[in-house]
Amino acid sequence: MSKPAKPSPRFKTEAQERAYWEAEGRDSTQHLDWTKAQSVVLPNLKPSTKTISLRLPQHLLDAIKAAANARDVPYQSLIKVWLQEKVEQ
Repeated sequence: MSKPAKPSPRFKTEAQERAYWEAEGRDSTQHLDWTKAQSVVLPNLKPSTKTISLRLPQHLLDAIKAAANARDVPYQSLIKVWLQEKVEQ
């Protein structure tokens, strides 16, 4: 049997709350019963992206664009799919 949770403190700013939870030795189990936690699905949450610049030989870019055109998808999307597949191997 777990002991009753302490009420979570109130904070005036996000910085105060961050400092509280980052303090050494701070344990969220004092305030929350994690055994009652439920998984949450956030279907509309998109991963953050970062724009990069990539130099490719023209013949390689042309081949990628031709492959994308044959699949009727944007070539940048096809590059992302191929990179993801390679990373997962």
